[in-house]
Order: sequence, then C-alpha cells, then structure tokens
Amino acid sequence: MNVLKRVLLILFLVLPAAQISWANAPSSLDEPAIEFPLKESTYTHLEEQVAHEQGHELNLWERLKVRAEADPFNLFATVIFLLAVIHTFLAARFNRMAHQCEEAHRQAWLASPESKEPDAKEPVSFKATLFHFLGEVEAIFGIWIVPLLLGMVLIEPHGWGHASYYIDTRNYTEAIFVVVIMAIASSRPVILFAESALRMVAGIGKRTPVAWWFSILVVGPLLGSFITEPAAMTISALLLGYQFYVLKPSNRLKYATLGLLFVNVSVGGTLTHFAAPPVLMVATEWHWNLPFMFTHFGWKAVIGIGFSTFVYFLVFRKELLGLREKAEELKEKGELKEKESKVPFWIILVHLAFVAWTVVTLHHPAFFVGGFLFFIAFTIATEHHQYEIKIKGPLLVGFFLAGLVTHGGLQSWWIAPVLSSLSEIPLFLGATVLTAFNDNAAITFLASQVPAFSPDVVQDGIMVSKTGLLLTRAEMLEYAVVAGAVTGGGLTVIANAPNPAGQSILSKYFPDGISPIKLLAGALFPTVVVGIIFMVV
Repeated sequence: MNVLKRVLLILFLVLPAAQISWANAPSSLDEPAIEFPLKESTYTHLEEQVAHEQGHELNLWERLKVRAEADPFNLFATVIFLLAVIHTFLAARFNRMAHQCEEAHRQAWLASPESKEPDAKEPVSFKATLFHFLGEVEAIFGIWIVPLLLGMVLIEPHGWGHASYYIDTRNYTEAIFVVVIMAIASSRPVILFAESALRMVAGIGKRTPVAWWFSILVVGPLLGSFITEPAAMTISALLLGYQFYVLKPSNRLKYATLGLLFVNVSVGGTLTHFAAPPVLMVATEWHWNLPFMFTHFGWKAVIGIGFSTFVYFLVFRKELLGLREKAEELKEKGELKEKESKVPFWIILVHLAFVAWTVVTLHHPAFFVGGFLFFIAFTIATEHHQYEIKIKGPLLVGFFLAGLVTHGGLQSWWIAPVLSSLSEIPLFLGATVLTAFNDNAAITFLASQVPAFSPDVVQDGIMVSKTGLLLTRAEMLEYAVVAGAVTGGGLTVIANAPNPAGQSILSKYFPDGISPIKLLAGALFPTVVVGIIFMVV
C-alpha cells in the first residue's frame, strides 16, 4: 500500500510538469520538418535514385524494400495491422471463452459460502469480461492502436511529435458521420417509414418471410445510393432482424443472408457518385458524375444484386418457404413483431429532414453533429413516439472505423506500389483481395494518389468524356480499382465502412459471435457474380 501511495505521489508531481512541457512545446501541425507517413513523391524519388545507382528499373519487391528501409516503422505498422486482422478472425473464439469463464465463475460462486449470505451479490468475472472485450469486433482495431502508438513514440527517429502529428492529420469525419447516421436511421419514425415502403414491395408476395427477405435484400441496398450506404445498412439490418432473423433460420442460411446483405450494400451504393465511401474518395479527383456512375456501374449493380439474391433463394428455397409456418406460430404466441401504431406524418418528415441534413453535410462534422444535437432535443420533445436512443452500438462502430482509419493510413507504403504495378484484370482482382483486409474506401483513396491512375494519362486510345461508353487506358484502370473495391466490400467486416453497423445490429442473432470464415463463405458467391458482371458485361 505504501508503494502505491508513493507511485501516486510521483505521478501527482510529475504529470502536471509534463503537461506544462507538452503545452509549451510547438504544435506538431506547426512543424514543417515532420513528414509522416512519407509521401508517395518521396518514395518515388528514392526509388529513382536507387534505380539509377543499380542501372535497372526496380521490380515490386525491390520497391517495397526501398520503402521499408526509408522508414523502418512501415514494417512495424504493417505487422500490427496484420495482427489486428488476425484478431478479428479469433473474435468468435474469444466470445466462446468468455461464455465458458462466465459459467465456471457462476458455478464456483454458487458453491461458495458467500453466495448463501443475505443480500449476496455475485462478483463480476474479470477474465470473462476481458475475453468479452477481446471478442468485441468493433473494439479490436482500437485495441491495437495502443501498441501502434507506443511504437510510433518509441521507435527512432519518431517520437511524440510524430504520433501527435499523425493523429491530428487523420480524417475521422466518416467515423463520426456513421455514429450520427446510425443513431438517426435507427429511430422509430425512420424505421417505420422504411418498413412501410418495403412493406409495399413485400406486399407483392403477400408479406411472407420470403417476400420480406427479397425486398430487404434487393431494395434496401439500392437505397444506399440515395441515403448513403451506412443508413441503408442500418435500416436493412434492423428490418432483417425484425422480419427474418427472429424466425431463427439455420446457421447456414443466416450466414448466407449476412454475406449477401454485405455484398449487396457494397455495390448498391454505386448508382450515384455521392453515397458509397469508395466512390466518394475518387469522384471529384476523377470527375465522375451521376450519368457516368449509372452507365458504368449502376445498372450492372442492379443486375448483380437481383441475380445473386434469386440464386440464393433457389438454393435455400425449401427452408425459406418453411419459415412461413414458423412465422404464423410466432404470431399466434405474440412473439413476432407486428405492425406498430402509426407515428404522425409530420414527425416522420422531421426525422427524414434530419437524415437529409446529415447526408448533405456529411463532409462537415460541425454541421451534422450540431444537427444531431437538435435531433436529440426533438426526440425528447416527442418521446411518446420514439424508441430509446441506443448510442452504444453506433459509438462502437465509429470507434471501429476510427481505428481502421488510423491503421490504414500507414499501409500506403505497400498498397500503392502493388496497385500501380497491375494491369486491368489483375488490378481488379488485387483490389478485391486487398479490400478484404482493408477498408475499400482506403483502397480507392490510395489509387487516386497513384500517377498511373491520373485521367490525364493516355496510353492507348483517345481521351473521351467521362460519361462516354468508351474508356481510355487510364480510365479503365480507374474503373477496375473501384469495381474491385466495391466487389470485395462484403467479404469481411472490415472491407466496407457500413459492415460494422450491420454486424453490430445483427450480432445478437449469432450466440457465439459472427465467424469471419463463415461470413466469407456466405459472401463468396455474390462477390464472384458481381465481379463477373462488372468486368465482363
């Protein structure tokens, strides 16, 4: 105890001094000497020097070696990132270990004399809580930021200035946006409005479980082109939970549906140039507009979504049709969510206005965060028409995306040369595979920084309008990398920004957590279908 008091006393005396020292230190943003991570132009200059010295053009391995030697921290950051990716595949195992520890702790508690005492309260199992935390997919990348920042501070020639500069120069707008749009899109008026719209589509099939399944998986993702993919994912996942997963389908069908949802949402946002994160990253730089997106991506996405969903229906036809009897049984028991009482139309309009404001101002956090505060005030004033706002899920998803942004910003040293060394088909396949291990928006953003993808570069053919049907060599490379990024957006939970939102909402229907391997298996077929349509049709 005396040792603890001494440690606390030292901290009490030292920390204020350290705080004053840091406060008086020049801001990292004011230090032009800091270039971290190194720019692509810096790497290119170093590669040209080495190529000149060796007398030949460097291959991909030699380029990566030059970049690793230019800043050894590159390898450290990539190893940490790979460990975080591996951790996501072990999340389900950590959850099982947590349940086992909870059960063992409970049995030990019940057998102890303390449990027999009056007003006895079972203590919390620290080990079980720790395993639950390690099994929380949305927390994994945030957990691995701790060793990343420690390495950034301790590995020479970096230090606290580099770490603070790096964090200050990251763009966390998308992470904040997802928190806000998830909270608003999961409000009762918005859900009821979306449900009523999809109910009309499901009415074609007499609102059976199959009809709901079709309407949510086809129409829901396509809404992402207009209300943004995170909002479409939130609404589609919530409705799937209410209308489908509550019927407890087989594990195989649950994962097939989840994989199909992730792929459909990833490609469903490509009808426009302002809704899908991977398209947003390049639309301005490459001058992509609405006609270009629909003529080159949109109609193909509609075909891919419809075809993949229909094939999955044929594969699981017997089980899907059998869910109708189960739905009738649950209705009789009162366990199935029925149509809720109506919300006044003016309240729905106000909520939709909040959604629209958030979407329109998605690049300006001060605007949409301010709007979110007004939204909270409005929900309090109309509390009798609202669900309780559950902010934990959106915050975890935002934390996940912020962690991915932090890690992903340090991977350009190897992703950029890999992308720039590929031709069209290999580039498409490479972007699809890389997307499984990194956010697809990060892949397209890095591609927009590579000179080979510049719209001013013409190697074959004649430069044509972006809305034309014929593309130049450079434009085909642009098309291939974005097509690959959106195609692979459903393979893993980290592949597309809205995926963590869907997983957070639907994870309660997977008792041991969502297995990355089974998710990959469920998403593989629609991924192949969409890929073929994008590159062949």
